[in-house]
Amino acid sequence: MEIGVSGNKISDATVRRLSKYYRSLKYAYDRGMRTISSQELADMNGLTAAQVRKDLSFFGAFGRRGLGYYVADLQRNIARILGINKTWNVALVGAGNIGRALIDYDQFRQQGFLIKLVLDNDSNKIGNVYHGIEVHDFANADEEVKRNKIRVAIIAVPAQFAQGIVDKLVESKVRAFLNFAPITVQVPDNVFVRNENMAIELEALSFALTNRREPRRTMGQ
Repeated sequence: MEIGVSGNKISDATVRRLSKYYRSLKYAYDRGMRTISSQELADMNGLTAAQVRKDLSFFGAFGRRGLGYYVADLQRNIARILGINKTWNVALVGAGNIGRALIDYDQFRQQGFLIKLVLDNDSNKIGNVYHGIEVHDFANADEEVKRNKIRVAIIAVPAQFAQGIVDKLVESKVRAFLNFAPITVQVPDNVFVRNENMAIELEALSFALTNRREPRRTMGQ
């Protein structure tokens, strides 16, 4: 996925690195650093200084020659670029184990993503309250999405239901999805989706462990 910003095509990899820079800057500021060089920021993320400078150059000139970057200023600018200097109303679909764990995830709130609506079609869950949020019937999704001004939805349902749910929410003008269902959902070109399949990530780790090269031992070791 690429997004156009001021005539530049910004790759998904660049956006992900910006998120890492943001967290690194918070870590640095909390530990008393008030300025930081591109090399220091690179070292914290396993990158090169040139890569850091290139990523930031897409969005403007932030550093000062011989000084580097003011940590607080750069963090604030990256927050603006990522859109996390504002709040986003989020719907969570699926009040099962994964869904309830996501409701408990405090970093969503810290980053401005407020879960305002929880939807499910299980009569045993509808009406329950988690962290002050009542579970509503998915049959009323269109009304509830509009009432809560939802822009983003998190999908935490079994694979066979995910595409239909996304299609319905797209009709309700939801324009961004974080999908935890183990299936790649399809969306129109004007809708953004992140498909986060934990099984695939574990399989990648399994592959790495299975195919790692053990250090060669010499006689006497």
